[in-house]
Amino acid sequence: MGIGFKNRLAVGATPVPDVFIDTYMAGASGEYVKVYLYLLRHQQEEVSIGQIADALNHTEADVQRALAYWQRAGVLGTEVGEEAQRSFQETPGQQISPVFASTESLAGAGSFAPSAKTAAREAAACDMSRLTSDESFKQLIYIAQQYLNKLLTPTDCQILGNLYSNLGFSGELLEYLIEYCVQNHHTSLRYMEKVALGWHKRGIKDVEQAKASGRGYTKGSFAVMRAMGLSDRSPAEVESEFIEKWFWEYGFTRELIVEACSRTIRQIHKPSFDYADKILRDWKNAGVKSFRDVSELDKKRKEEGGAKRRQASAGSSRSSNRFHNLEEHGYDYDEMVWSMINGAQKTGGDDGTQ
Repeated sequence: MGIGFKNRLAVGATPVPDVFIDTYMAGASGEYVKVYLYLLRHQQEEVSIGQIADALNHTEADVQRALAYWQRAGVLGTEVGEEAQRSFQETPGQQISPVFASTESLAGAGSFAPSAKTAAREAAACDMSRLTSDESFKQLIYIAQQYLNKLLTPTDCQILGNLYSNLGFSGELLEYLIEYCVQNHHTSLRYMEKVALGWHKRGIKDVEQAKASGRGYTKGSFAVMRAMGLSDRSPAEVESEFIEKWFWEYGFTRELIVEACSRTIRQIHKPSFDYADKILRDWKNAGVKSFRDVSELDKKRKEEGGAKRRQASAGSSRSSNRFHNLEEHGYDYDEMVWSMINGAQKTGGDDGTQ
């Protein structure tokens, strides 16, 4: 038999955004959710830290922590967190005005423009409002929060949404991406995005290909250290960051990276990741993709350098040619100068005056 319920509290209503329930609520403590709901109820009013604490049977410190939490999550506007901080430290009774991120902001405004550095910046906008009803994507958000041990911000969700929706990464591949980066002590979604874009550039579509790429990166790392003459140790953290940038951000093959390292040793006779980075950055800006491109670029630079040297040589030779021409025509330069001096003395008299 069915059960019918009657809502005895249907005098007024406070709508709660679906995206808050689907994405943010599960990862927050119950005390923080209470503060959010209270502020949502009073979002058109000014309330104080003390009022919130009294209404919810919290301490003022509890309220402050809740406000800071929702601010970091991107649910509350920055000015609320700052104002609450001042309110608590200076005048506990001072009132604050709740400023919520809009539902559109929380859900990506239905669409968002990917980072200028993403390969899909000209692709169709990512529909975050649609993704909030996608069970696979919701599961991905949950898994990401577990791996990172934090609540994802709207920006974090947008990054994953872009990779999932625009670049066509499966939930399984994105889960492996997060696992791979966390295991290598990288917890920034921006960093994960760079790795993902490197995979996309190389046509990686599934987990097996990504794992093979990871094994290739490890071999590449050893090859770089060997080319630098440092094969007796593992790369330091800053060196690993350079190597990762060359593979993931620049998208170079292991062979080209090793060539840049070899040129570094030949030119400055010592290992320098900064110097190798300058070479690779120059190649990237020149559109280098292969050894053939490197050879053509070397040839072009050599020709340009030769032309400049010829111009410089021609300029210096013109200034000396005047003296050579005097000798070629049988002129004695010193004799000509003395003749000019003697002629002037004769014109002006014995004492040089008229």
